[in-house]
Amino acid sequence: MERIQKNIAHYHLPGLFEFYELYRAFLPLFREHREYFYDWCEIGSIYGAPADCIWGGGRVGFGDANPREVLALMREYGISARLTFSNSRLREEHLSDRKCNRLCKLFSEQGGNGVIVHSDLLLEYLKGHYPNLYFVSSTTKVLTDFRDFLDEVNREDFRFVVPDFRLNKAFDNLDTLTEAQKDKVEFLCNECCPFGCKDRKKCYENVSRKNLGEHCPDHHCTATGGREGYRFSKAMASPGFISVQDIPNIYLPMVFSNFKIEGRGLGSALILEFLLYYMTKPEYQIYVREAIYLDSMLDLF
Repeated sequence: MERIQKNIAHYHLPGLFEFYELYRAFLPLFREHREYFYDWCEIGSIYGAPADCIWGGGRVGFGDANPREVLALMREYGISARLTFSNSRLREEHLSDRKCNRLCKLFSEQGGNGVIVHSDLLLEYLKGHYPNLYFVSSTTKVLTDFRDFLDEVNREDFRFVVPDFRLNKAFDNLDTLTEAQKDKVEFLCNECCPFGCKDRKKCYENVSRKNLGEHCPDHHCTATGGREGYRFSKAMASPGFISVQDIPNIYLPMVFSNFKIEGRGLGSALILEFLLYYMTKPEYQIYVREAIYLDSMLDLF
């Protein structure tokens, strides 16, 4: 396993295929105007999946960017690309899917790329067929019990494990982890799902069924405010929210270095707000916002 650079937050950003054009505009700014951005953060990976991938999960994918162009952009900026293949309801017959296998073959040909997985069936298949890929245990497993989460961290299969966001502030337990265990923890920062929601796993299962083409009714969240859709302001009010101040003041001193930003199913304008909030110094946010908004190739709304 590669060593994590200490005192640096490695962000894992959403929309590898979904927001390719946004990153094509943002990444040159991040490289050429590094003074705009906090010196304690880097981009660890960008994750996502194209539309119509039956192995997909978490969100119904809508990305339509060319996979080779996506990988070329990631290679140019030295960023790991992750496929989000976190479908929880895969069966043996789904493993032969041509589109998903082609993507894994392509991603495995370039070193340093990974797959976010839920299904152990898929994990074992990928380990056997694409050993050059690394694996991330998906937050769609909804690991809310710390003992279950710790068991997952201790699995050698995974380079990173994303706990349920309700473990984000379990500091007494988190501080008992060894440094090697802490290196594998990837916190989900900006989830706006109600903290007391009991249907989170059902919601993810519904998405998995839809990605498999099963006819099933939409999942309707019964939690208070669950039908409002994503609101960053609502995420900020959550007890599990990890703020931009929390990362250098709390998590980095505890030797946690990996932070996932959700948003694959949102619009590029909101993804830009995440990039501004989590990565960009306040006095330079206007410069980044103007550069992105004035890019004629982007449709942010």
